[in-house]
Amino acid sequence: MKGKIAKLVSLLLAGALLASMTACGSGNSGSPENAADTESVGVNGGTGPAEAAEGEKIINVGVTSSLGGINPFVIDQTEINKYATDLMFLPLVELDNDSNFQNMLADSITTEDNINFVVHIDDAATWSDGEPITAYDLEYTVLRLASPIVNNTTLMLYAFEGTSDEGFVEEGATSMEGLTVLDDKTVQFTAKYPMSLTSFENIYGRYIRTLPKHMIEQFSEEELLTADWFNHPDVISGPFFLTDYDPDHYISYEANKDYFKGAPKIDKLNIKIVDGSQVYAGLQSGEIDITQLTMTSIPETDYESIEKLDNVTSVYGKPITNQSAFIQTANIPDARVRQALVYAIDRQQLVEQLLKGKGEVIDGFVSSASPYYDSSIEPLEYNPEKAKELLDEAGWDGSQTLRFYVWSGDSTFVNGAQILAAQWAAVGINVKITTMDLANLMTVAGSTDYDIMAVQYTYAPVDPYPDVSWLLSGEGSWTGYTNDEINAALEDTQTTSDVEQLKADYSVVDKKVQEDVPMFSVYVISQMGAVNNRVIGAEPTAYGFFNDVQNWDVQ
Repeated sequence: MKGKIAKLVSLLLAGALLASMTACGSGNSGSPENAADTESVGVNGGTGPAEAAEGEKIINVGVTSSLGGINPFVIDQTEINKYATDLMFLPLVELDNDSNFQNMLADSITTEDNINFVVHIDDAATWSDGEPITAYDLEYTVLRLASPIVNNTTLMLYAFEGTSDEGFVEEGATSMEGLTVLDDKTVQFTAKYPMSLTSFENIYGRYIRTLPKHMIEQFSEEELLTADWFNHPDVISGPFFLTDYDPDHYISYEANKDYFKGAPKIDKLNIKIVDGSQVYAGLQSGEIDITQLTMTSIPETDYESIEKLDNVTSVYGKPITNQSAFIQTANIPDARVRQALVYAIDRQQLVEQLLKGKGEVIDGFVSSASPYYDSSIEPLEYNPEKAKELLDEAGWDGSQTLRFYVWSGDSTFVNGAQILAAQWAAVGINVKITTMDLANLMTVAGSTDYDIMAVQYTYAPVDPYPDVSWLLSGEGSWTGYTNDEINAALEDTQTTSDVEQLKADYSVVDKKVQEDVPMFSVYVISQMGAVNNRVIGAEPTAYGFFNDVQNWDVQ
């Protein structure tokens, strides 16, 4: 099972890694040179984000992530793509800010055997044209997502019976063994191997968006990839219709007054795409009303200034974004050397200096934001003398230079990497830092031709399993490390929903990772968010941000 579900990293990596990078980097995502320019032409001929007419209510969300697309059949699962699409087509469920699953299109997802998952669509759910949303809409959507013509591998539907190893069915398929319509509102998914309910909800419930069969069946599978209908869909399930967008500048919406969960209280919503350095000015002027923690990068140097704004309330999210350092254990095979790398650095000092104290130090993957956090695991202390002792025991002679790769887009950690290098040098470990853009860094990661690689990574607090399982899956993974004790604990997470048992399982993982150090957490970031005081019913969060957007209002 582990080898199969570990492939899910292609989905989780996009959402977890890339989202955390844009949220917690230096603010260099998007197109800095053009981010403030709202005169570019959108896909529908627009000239900028929607403005409120007299008497209309509008809220502007400021983000620093560029939009990849809004066609559910084409997009990857990075955060901005996900949420831009979710506003039109609801996922089955979504996480809230307390890491609980909130029903969105579904009103229940259940399993009795961790193989068969029964999804019941909310009886009240209707399309914006008044047609009921049915199990047949969900079935048709999944069959098209599984088409080899659509070829969207990010959802990894191979987990279900009736699909190939790549997650595909036959072209034009009208049924799938692992997908059964039980009645007009109920669909059963049947997996090939045990999967926890939490993993099903997190991986599939959050990312499968049901589309209106009576609208999209007019398109061939080839046409689904390019149909203009997705640029301005006129039948939706969500709270807002898309009206216009420019991938580097804005996304504009207007309210779906027939939204089955209640008509939005605001008339229009804009997602404004800006450079991180412009967020403070936008909040100050009121051009940005609210930020979102995983899509908006606020430079740490602006934290204090934003806190002082009279028109804005600032908040700090839970520590979920892990500045992880992955060690290729094949290149550094002695665990004592890997431990010395951790003992040699003052991680708490980095939190205080680089993050203004807005973060925490942990060992392993599970932060205090997770229900599975084990507070009894004390992080390895800053102890350079201990590091030297371990290096002596390992026969380290200091002649080797370790190759340390860092993402250039995160200026905060680029500075932090220099501090790490100096502290390592003080105990006799020489490193060569190479910074590179994300695409090249991921190429290096795939090659495993490095000694240490540092990236920001958000392990879903409620479901770390897919990421951890892949990262510790042995040769070919980012660590090259695997361990039978860890494997057994991870397998157990897929057979239970008991929080205490899951906490015990992940504790086993983190303790063993602390001992063998195939990776270490430099720090975990608590990202800043901000909201204008005129906004009612909305708050900056990492999860659940848009769940109840229909209740947002302005004074």
